[in-house]
Amino acid sequence: MPAVSKGDGMRGLAVFISDIRNCKSKEAEIKRINKELANIRSKFKGDKALDGYSKKKYVCKLLFIFLLGHDIDFGHMEAVNLLSSNKYTEKQIGYLFISVLVNSNSELIRLINNAIKNDLASRNPTFMCLALHCIANVGSREMGEAFAADIPRILVAGDSMDSVKQSAALCLLRLYKASPDLVPMGEWTARVVHLLNDQHMGVVTAAVSLITCLCKKNPDDFKTCISLAVSRLSRIVSSASTDLQDYTYYFVPAPWLSVKLLRLLQCYPPPEDAAVKGRLVECLETVLNKAQEPPKSKKVQHSNAKNAILFETISLIIHYDSEPNLLVRACNQLGQFLQHRETNLRYLALESMCTLASSEFSHEAVKTHIDTVINALKTERDVSVRQRAADLLYAMCDRSNAKQIVSEMLRYLETADYAIREEIVLKVAILAEKYAVDYSWYVDTILNLIRIAGDYVSEEVWYRVLQIVTNRDDVQGYAAKTVFEALQAPACHENMVKVGGYILGEFGNLIAGDPRSSPPVQFSLLHSKFHLCSVATRALLLSTYIKFINLFPETKATIQGVLRAGSQLRNADVELQQRAVEYLTLSSVASTDVLATVLEEMPPFPERESSILAKLKRKKGPGAGSALDDGRRDPSSNDINGGVEPTPSTVSTPSPSADLLGLRAAPPPAAPPATSGAGNLLVDVFSDGPAAQPSLGPTPEEAFLSELEPPAPESPMALLADPAPAADPGPEDIGPPIPEADELLNKFVCKNNGVLFENQLLQIGVKSEFRQNLGRMYLFYGNKTSVQFQNFSPTVVHPGDLQTQLAVQTKRVAAQVDGGAQVQQVLNIECLRDFLTPPLLSVRFRYGGAPQSLTLKLPVTINKFFQPTEMAAQDFFQRWKQLSLPQQEAQKIFKANHPMDAEVTKAKLLGFGSALLDNVDPNPENFVGAGIIQTKALQVGCLLRLEPNAQAQMYRLTLRTSKEPVSRHLCELLAQQF
Repeated sequence: MPAVSKGDGMRGLAVFISDIRNCKSKEAEIKRINKELANIRSKFKGDKALDGYSKKKYVCKLLFIFLLGHDIDFGHMEAVNLLSSNKYTEKQIGYLFISVLVNSNSELIRLINNAIKNDLASRNPTFMCLALHCIANVGSREMGEAFAADIPRILVAGDSMDSVKQSAALCLLRLYKASPDLVPMGEWTARVVHLLNDQHMGVVTAAVSLITCLCKKNPDDFKTCISLAVSRLSRIVSSASTDLQDYTYYFVPAPWLSVKLLRLLQCYPPPEDAAVKGRLVECLETVLNKAQEPPKSKKVQHSNAKNAILFETISLIIHYDSEPNLLVRACNQLGQFLQHRETNLRYLALESMCTLASSEFSHEAVKTHIDTVINALKTERDVSVRQRAADLLYAMCDRSNAKQIVSEMLRYLETADYAIREEIVLKVAILAEKYAVDYSWYVDTILNLIRIAGDYVSEEVWYRVLQIVTNRDDVQGYAAKTVFEALQAPACHENMVKVGGYILGEFGNLIAGDPRSSPPVQFSLLHSKFHLCSVATRALLLSTYIKFINLFPETKATIQGVLRAGSQLRNADVELQQRAVEYLTLSSVASTDVLATVLEEMPPFPERESSILAKLKRKKGPGAGSALDDGRRDPSSNDINGGVEPTPSTVSTPSPSADLLGLRAAPPPAAPPATSGAGNLLVDVFSDGPAAQPSLGPTPEEAFLSELEPPAPESPMALLADPAPAADPGPEDIGPPIPEADELLNKFVCKNNGVLFENQLLQIGVKSEFRQNLGRMYLFYGNKTSVQFQNFSPTVVHPGDLQTQLAVQTKRVAAQVDGGAQVQQVLNIECLRDFLTPPLLSVRFRYGGAPQSLTLKLPVTINKFFQPTEMAAQDFFQRWKQLSLPQQEAQKIFKANHPMDAEVTKAKLLGFGSALLDNVDPNPENFVGAGIIQTKALQVGCLLRLEPNAQAQMYRLTLRTSKEPVSRHLCELLAQQF
C-alpha cells in the first residue's frame, strides 16, 4: 500500500481495514466484505459523479479485498479512469490496481495502452516510471507490440532521468524475456552498452541485467561491453566501503552490481586485449585476497554479500580455465569452505569444486581435499550436501585414488538415500571400469555393488561386467571363483544369480578341478536359486545348464532330469517351455562334436562405448555432458570406458600386478598370455593364500611384491637390495632433521597421501600403500621456481639399527629438475622387524649455484604394517586377558587437542590401521580395535581401547601387544592424533 500522508489519509479505507481485523470469525469477515462491496457498487453506479479522491479510496478497498482472496468483478473501469488523473497518488493507485487485477487478455488493454502512451510522452519522470512499471508488471504481448520500439529510445535518450533509465532497462528486460522477437536490435544496442559507464549505480545495475540477457542471443552486438564491465568492476573492487556509501551493503561495496558484472563476463571468452585481461586478473586476485581478510562485521549479511562475490569470481575463473595460479587459489579457497559451519557454503564449495576438478590446472589441487570430502560424505546431515560430495569424489577420481574413492562410495551406498542410489551405483561402476588395471579388483567391486545395492544395479552394469570378463582371459578364472563364492551366501540378489549363471556357464571349467567347486557342486548351487528367480533369470539358468552338459558331460543325466520335469516341459511361460524342450532335444539327439560347436565359448564382444556412461548422462540431464566427459585422459591408462573396449585378439592383457596407483612414468609391460590348458588354469576357490597349483594370476600379495625391483632367481633378498649402497651417505653425513619434522611425520600416521614438505623452492608430495609387511611409496619432488635444480639427490638413510629392521629400496632420480617440473621417486619397503624410529629422507641440490639441503623424517611408522583383524567380543576379551602382563600394556590419559567428533575419531582409528570392533565394549561411546603388525620375522598382535570423555575433553588410550616397545610406541603415535 502507498504511504499515507496527513493531508491524503483515506479515513474510510482505514476504518474498513480495522473492521476486517476485528472480525471474530470468517463468516463475520465475509459479511462485512459483502456489505462494503454493495456500498462500492452503488457508489460506482450512482448518478452523482465521484471525485478523484473517492474513486481512489474505493479502488483501494477493492484491491484490499482482492488481496484477502476474494474475487473482484467490477471497478476496473474506474481504475483506468484514475490513470488520466494529474495527481500522483490517484495515478499510482490506478496503475497498482491494473498491475494486480487486470488480465493480459482484458478488453481494457487498449484503453490502458493509450493512458500509458500519454504518460510516456509527458516527459514527467514520475509518471513515466509508473507507466514503465505497469508495462513490466503486465508484460502482455499486446503491450510489448505497442511499446517495444519506444522503450529503447527512452533508455538511451540523453535527457532521460536516471530513475527513468533504470525503469526502462528493467521494463525492456521483462518484455524481452516474455517475447524476444518483439524487441528490435538496432543502433540503440551500441549506445546501451555505454550505460555501464553511467554515474548512477542504479542505472548501471539495471543495464547490466539487460545486457547479460541480450548478449546470450546476440553476443557480437554487445562484445564491446567486456572492457567497460572490467573497468567498472575494477573501480568497485578497488574502492573502500566509504566510497560508495549509497550502494555499500554491510561494508561490501555494490555487491549486487559486482555479481552481475561477473556473470556478464562469463558470457564471453577471456579478453583478447592484454591490458584488459591484466586488469581483470588483478580484480580477481583482489577478490581472492579480500576473502582472506578478517570480516569487518559479524552480521550474516556481511558474510553473505562477501561470499556471493567470491563464488561468482570463482565461477568466472573456472569459466576462463586459463589461469593456473587463479584456479589453484580458487581451489584452496573453496577447500576452506568445505569445513565451514554454514551448510550452504559447504554445498556451494563442493559444487564449484566439481567443476574445478575437470580442469587440468586445478585437478591436483582438488585432490588434496579428498579426505575432507570423504568425511563430508560420511558425516553430513543434509542429503543434498552428501550428494554433492559424492559428485565431487566422482569428478576428482583418477588412477591414484580410484580404489580409495570407490571403496568410500561403496561404503556410503549402504546408507545412501534411496533417491540417489541408482546414480551412485552407475558412478561406482564407471569408475571401477575406467580405472581398472587390476581387473580382479574390478570384478570384486561390481559383485560387491550387486551385494550392497542389487535392486539399483541396472542391466547395463551387469551386462558390462560380463563383456569385460568375456574379453579378458586373465580374469576369467578369478571371476568364476569369486562369483562361485558369492553365490554361496544364503541371501543372494537375483542380479548376482544372473552374473553367476553366465560366468559359470562360460568359465566354470576353470575352477572345476577343485572338489569343492566340482561340476555337480556348481550345478546344485545354481539350481538351488532357480525357483526363487524371475522368468528372465530362469531362462538364463536353463542356458547355463545346457552349457554345463557341453563343459561337464558327467552332469548330463542330472540336467536332463531337470529339463524333463513337468514344471519345465509344461511351463505356463512359453519362453521357459520352449527352452526346456529345445535344450532337452539338443542334448539327446546331437553328437558330442555338434554339441561342442553349438555351445562353444562366447567370442569376445565387439569394441563399443560403455552403455553405463551413456545411462548416467541421460540420468543427469543434457547439461551434464561436459562434467561426465572427463577431458583429463591418463595417457597410460587402459581406459575402456567412454572409448573402445580392448579384446584379447587386438590388445595385450595387462598384468594383474600392474600399477595400482597409476603413478609410474610409463605403463607396465604386458603379462605373457595365459595358457589354454584347463589343468594350468585351476584356481583354489577356498584358500586364503596362494594356490598350490599354478593359478591364473598372482595373489594380491604376490602382485604387490612383483612390482618391486625384479630379484635375481637365486637371491630373494636381491629384491630389496640397494643398487649402490656405497654412494649413499650415512647418518653422520647428513644434518639433523628440520625442527618441524616430527609435526610433519604425525600428519601421516593416519593417512598415506599428502604434501610432506613445502617451502618457497621445493614441494615434496607422498603417495603410499602398504600390504602386510610390504609397502610402496611414491615421492614427488616439485621445483616451484623457474630455475633448474642441479645435482638433485634425494637419499633414504637408516639411523641406528634401523637397517636390520626396515629394508628400503630406492630408485634413482634425474640429477636435474627443470623449473616448474616434477620428478618421481619410487621406494619399495619391507618391514623385517618391529622398529621405533622412522628412516630419514635427505634431499640435496644446488639452486642458483648455492647448495641446499634438508632432512625429513620419512612417513613410515610401525602402524603402516597393521593388518586389521575382526573378532567377536568373547575372543577379544579372552585375548585381552592373555596380554595382561604389565610390560605388555601401555596407557595414556591426555587432553583432546581437536574437537571430539565420533566420526572423525573412527576415521582416524581406521586410518591408523586397526579394525574397529562393534558391540564389544559395554560403553557404546568407547572405541575398540584389533590388528596384527606384520613383519618378516614375526607377527605382533595388538588390541586397543579408546575411551573419550566429552565433558572433561579428555581421552584414555590403552594398548596391549605381545611386545613391550611396540605397545609404548603405538600408544605415543596414536595419542598425538587426538
